[in-house]
Amino acid sequence: MTRSWNLTDRVVLVTGGARGIGAATAAELVRRGAVPVLADVDEPALAETAERLGGVPTAVLDVTDYAACEAAVAATLERHGRLDVVWANAGVAAEGPAELIEPDVWARVVQVNLIGAYNTVRAGLAAVIEARGHVAITASLASFAHAPGLSAYVASKAGVEAFADALRIEVAHQRVTVGVLHPSWIATDMVEEADAESAAFRRLRASMRGPMSRTYPVESVAGPIADAFAARSDRTFLPGWVRGAHVLRAAINRPALLRDQLKAAPEMRELWLEQAGREGARSASFGSRWS
Repeated sequence: MTRSWNLTDRVVLVTGGARGIGAATAAELVRRGAVPVLADVDEPALAETAERLGGVPTAVLDVTDYAACEAAVAATLERHGRLDVVWANAGVAAEGPAELIEPDVWARVVQVNLIGAYNTVRAGLAAVIEARGHVAITASLASFAHAPGLSAYVASKAGVEAFADALRIEVAHQRVTVGVLHPSWIATDMVEEADAESAAFRRLRASMRGPMSRTYPVESVAGPIADAFAARSDRTFLPGWVRGAHVLRAAINRPALLRDQLKAAPEMRELWLEQAGREGARSASFGSRWS
């Protein structure tokens, strides 16, 4: 089949659409004539973003609730009659040593990032199959570069990459394409708040070198993601150098290349413990907005 298509009038369900990568890409999709439907658990931010984009449709949605995902898809179909792209983009992060992080906090990250991605895709898949459309899932550089202190996040992102890879094979005969997005550090609220609030997170960032140490503007990824949707790409690296890390994924997790992180890990543990002692373990893991 011809993979690429014109985005004009394509209906795109975007979870995590209230802010960050989802909101920035939705603006680019509107510019290209697509119809984004923004879904997010943060109702005030969702309303504000929708208004800024000219009143695009929205759905208040917790992706860990499968029935809510089904309802959002049903509302989209009722309003637009089709669903061309379902983009499982909603995500959260929590930090802390696996030894010390609270089990429900660790599990929450997996529930949102992995189970939430499955719920989103599963709820929309029949409609996407009917449209011979595209499934997109936001993974991360972290899906194959496994940083200390972020065990729940990296596990969940490795999981969604694997889910997408299996799904791509399953639905190919139904003329559906599946794409995985692999962003590095992007200047979303999640990253910027962690930089501002967590000494342990800053120590992790300081242990990284070259392009892996940099944070990239959220606007810089919106165009490439929209391009990936138009091309129905299997895999998109944001920015482009992440492709090299993906090719070398076995090597970058070898001890020889992890010396700086091995040195940072015990210091991160102590910094996390100090913050947990002051603010509580949940705040040290999730930050002030999510704890």
